Amino acid sequence: MTIYVTSKQKRSSFCCRWFSWGAIARGLAKAGAKVFLSNHHIEPIRKLADEIIANGGKAQTAKIDALNEKEVNDYVNEVVKTAGRIDISMNLIRTEDLQGIPLVDLSFEDFIRPIRRVSESHFITGTAAGRIMMRQRSGVILSLTATPGGIGYPTAGGFGPACSVIEKISLGLASELGGYGIRVVNIRSGGSPDSQPFVDAIAHGGQKAVDFIKKIEDDTMLKKKPVMNDIANAAVFLASEMAAGITGVTIDVTCGTTTALNYKAPGIAFVQTRDN
Repeated sequence: MTIYVTSKQKRSSFCCRWFSWGAIARGLAKAGAKVFLSNHHIEPIRKLADEIIANGGKAQTAKIDALNEKEVNDYVNEVVKTAGRIDISMNLIRTEDLQGIPLVDLSFEDFIRPIRRVSESHFITGTAAGRIMMRQRSGVILSLTATPGGIGYPTAGGFGPACSVIEKISLGLASELGGYGIRVVNIRSGGSPDSQPFVDAIAHGGQKAVDFIKKIEDDTMLKKKPVMNDIANAAVFLASEMAAGITGVTIDVTCGTTTALNYKAPGIAFVQTRDN
């Protein structure tokens, strides 16, 4: 999905789909933004737009393929004609990754597919929004990844490398666009228990899925996972003037994921303490 937003302060934003896109779009709309939603499939975003409008917000939709450079460029230009500017861009495209299979048993196509999708779409949407923002000399480009982008997880397939690609594209854009007053920030989530993949996992995996999710929660400092509204709130904050000094970084919203070290080790065995 792609979202462009115009707020009460004449701000505008662009986004592509992922599992938190609904919460993020609602959060931006609640903050006073007019959201321009685009997706390869129109029905999901039409339903979301209707919901936003019913709650007093502003939203428009368009059927756009985030992997089609011409469609994206034409669309951003149409949004500018309608809204006057684009102030926020966020790509949340579905990665279509396959997990649960060791890399040595995974086919190359299943490995490379998510990497290819995020490489193409984040380049296309990021540069399209960036060119508009350069003329404006202002704007914010956001993206979203997950913990495999920063730490190793077994059987994550191409998802971890795909997250790393998104984070590096974000960093590259930040280094090039900062001189034009454009901020570029990535959000790293720990996976939200109220997102559809987790809901589906529990529905189909039963107690095994519940135990797995509990294990993930135990791997965090806060012993819980961030819900989708936590991610949405982070995105709204980063898009605001309150985050005017933040760019070129990945913001961690994982509730303190620590690769299962913090709860297993009762203390540091080799640290010497002074006798009383």
